[in-house]
Amino acid sequence: MSILRVGYAPVFFVGFLAAALVLSDGGTRPLPLVGLLAAAILVSMLVERILPYEPRFNGSHGDRGRDLAHAIVNEAANTASVLAMPLVVALVPARGGWPDGWPVVAQLTLAILIADVGITLAHWASHRVELLWRFHAVHHSVERLYGFNGLMKHPFHQAFEVVAATTPLVVLGMPQPVAWLLTFAVAIQLLLQHSNVDMRVGPLAFVWAVAPPHRWHHLARARDGDVNFGLFTCFWDHVLGTFRPADPSRRFAPGDFGVAGRPHYPRAYAAQIVEPFRVGSVDGRNEVTS
Repeated sequence: MSILRVGYAPVFFVGFLAAALVLSDGGTRPLPLVGLLAAAILVSMLVERILPYEPRFNGSHGDRGRDLAHAIVNEAANTASVLAMPLVVALVPARGGWPDGWPVVAQLTLAILIADVGITLAHWASHRVELLWRFHAVHHSVERLYGFNGLMKHPFHQAFEVVAATTPLVVLGMPQPVAWLLTFAVAIQLLLQHSNVDMRVGPLAFVWAVAPPHRWHHLARARDGDVNFGLFTCFWDHVLGTFRPADPSRRFAPGDFGVAGRPHYPRAYAAQIVEPFRVGSVDGRNEVTS
């Protein structure tokens, strides 16, 4: 089991990205990525049951159907955004500079690093601007962390993050095949970041934004949870002064996560979509955010 604890995260991430590169022929045939993502979700759930961080997080909290609805809607929106890329790129008046001659794995790495900047800053802002927090709070309403609910976001907030992450990539002229691979990489990383696997990544937790450091981020109160905003890396958290290292001695359990001050935050999918538009849905930034 110790080998699984240490090896799970890097093998999962590298293994599925390598499979994506091969089976999609460098992103030029995106259809296999759908099956690969389904396989990644199944592997994530299987290992969560073999080696759970918190066994109670594996049981449904009345959230399985809701999380499935979020995942379907959000991944469909991601697919639509990539399909629309040629049109969007055509509307950009001045673009260029993308290293098309690089190997596709190098292009994907560059895309990940650039997207990580935009997503991290958008995430950081979402904890400080009330309008953004209204939509981001949907993601923070989770009461347990397991890989699949990493895909749970309000579609408006996801759109905000997508724009923040991809605008510089579009301006640079990132090709559509790399965009397909980046979209897949984001989904794989979200599965790891919210995983209920008792993974041990050692010093990597200082640079890689996987579950051990990210669990701090979901603590209910802002004074505890306004840390570790990065999606792929912790680099920008170090720059912003918002990095909090993983602490193996601190174990999180049901009751630690959620939206503070909102114990009855809506749980149903439709209610969560409507909630950010409801007057009074946020009662005070310092009390309800995480």
